[in-house]
Amino acid sequence: MRNEKSGYSNQIKSIAIGSFDGIHIAHQTLIDKVDALVIIERDGGYLTPGHKRALCTDKACFFYHFDVIKELSPEAFVKKLQEDFPLLETIVVGYDFHFGKNKAGNAQMLSQIYDKNIIIVDEVSHKNIPIHSRTIKAYLKEGNIKMANALLGREYHLEGEVVQGQGLGKKELVPTLNLTVKGYQLPLEGVYVTRTKIEDSWYPSVSFLGHRVSTDGSFAVETHILDEEVGTVTGHVALAFIDFIRPNQKFESLEVLKAQIEADIDTARALVC
Repeated sequence: MRNEKSGYSNQIKSIAIGSFDGIHIAHQTLIDKVDALVIIERDGGYLTPGHKRALCTDKACFFYHFDVIKELSPEAFVKKLQEDFPLLETIVVGYDFHFGKNKAGNAQMLSQIYDKNIIIVDEVSHKNIPIHSRTIKAYLKEGNIKMANALLGREYHLEGEVVQGQGLGKKELVPTLNLTVKGYQLPLEGVYVTRTKIEDSWYPSVSFLGHRVSTDGSFAVETHILDEEVGTVTGHVALAFIDFIRPNQKFESLEVLKAQIEADIDTARALVC
């Protein structure tokens, strides 16, 4: 068990259990009822990777890696919870919660084998759309940022490290920050209205992610800061996605590509500046 917040597990009386990928609106209905979260962590394809989930809540977060607990029977899993949280009185889970080897346990079984307070939260919807991490990922893959953000209850964002680009931007097109991004669910390839966080400041921006089909064909995540000189940037920056402008496409020349980029900048400026 790994704790990403201050405090001790032997002080915790109520926990919510789940993967909490994205810390979205439905997750909040569980989180609001407890002292701490027990986060079942897997690897890859995250809306909010690893310990980043602890930054989205003020509740204490304790991490169980799935590979470590996947062979436990439902009874052994409950025993582990009782050992790790000796003052535990209440467990909150979603209606579709499963636990134990081969998902042998569910929310109803938990209430049978744990002799204290079990709260099962019903499915949460937004405009008749059930809220699940997989649903949000599906909207991201479609480029439907507005719906993904609505289900998250915030702007979808990711973080990446600034790296050297191909050099065309500043010379032939527009200057960009090029990022390497790992561990996140990426939206549909294309151009987006974004905000870019550099150190402690957010800047209006327009961002591209996808394969550079008009130039070298390599995959890139790059962002152009609107109407601001930010100088040399190193380390990590964050991108918050606001709206989708257009899908990735191939242009016949750098001149045509530059004209489209300038149009994209005008579109983004109208929405965020």
